[in-house]
Amino acid sequence: MDLRVGQGFDVHRFSDPAEGRPLMLMGCAIPHDRGLAGHSDADVMLHALMDALLGAAGLGDIGQHFPDTDPAGKGADSAQLLRKVMAKLAEHGWRVVNTDVCLIGERPKIGPHRELMRERVAPLLGLPTEALNVKATTTEKLGFTGRGEGLAAQAVVLIARG
Repeated sequence: MDLRVGQGFDVHRFSDPAEGRPLMLMGCAIPHDRGLAGHSDADVMLHALMDALLGAAGLGDIGQHFPDTDPAGKGADSAQLLRKVMAKLAEHGWRVVNTDVCLIGERPKIGPHRELMRERVAPLLGLPTEALNVKATTTEKLGFTGRGEGLAAQAVVLIARG
């Protein structure tokens, strides 16, 4: 069996509250006073996950596949973009074995939303929920995430062919 590991990282600043953007994390609208700024829905966790998947398969990154200069991607649902990434992996004979996604920021707390996130994204990956881990950490109030300026996310995936 051919196995590969990929890692992804993404960052988005918080949007101006006047914009009224929802905070999208792992395909779920999370109650929060601000959303994240970006060309698409700025789902930082799904963006890190997609980069990990594409990297593991040697297929580049989300900026190549979904550039922020493409008007078609304006406001795009990242869950739909993830479906496209999964189709690209399938075209090359890859399937996801498991993944671990970590949100980096002081708030929001994702504990109350963790199971919904797993239930929403696991089917998109073709995984049982126990093969998708979702967690969060703070930076102890250090850096841009500690100051509440935005959020970051990391993802690690294992994919297999054969």
